[in-house]
Amino acid sequence: MDTAWECGIDDCGSVFEDVESAIAHQVTAHERLECGVCGTIVPDGYLAIRHVFSEHSRAEYVRAYGAGAEDVRQREGLLEEIDEVVDQQRLADHLES
Repeated sequence: MDTAWECGIDDCGSVFEDVESAIAHQVTAHERLECGVCGTIVPDGYLAIRHVFSEHSRAEYVRAYGAGAEDVRQREGLLEEIDEVVDQQRLADHLES
């Protein structure tokens, strides 16, 4: 079954046929953000969440963003959902073009 992927940044609402296109959109159409933990500039959306949860502890995320347990669970769930279907090579190809 095919799934539509909606950009969840602000009120964007753009919809894509595949997750790789949605992530590429987030990288190219939205401003980059400064990580609240380390100051690294990262693309907003999925890659920002991936950065925070792969480079920092949950406790660092909670302190830097004033997040609660539900915020952590929601973002970890999103990462798991995307990681199950994303084709890293296809994503790289999207980002290179």
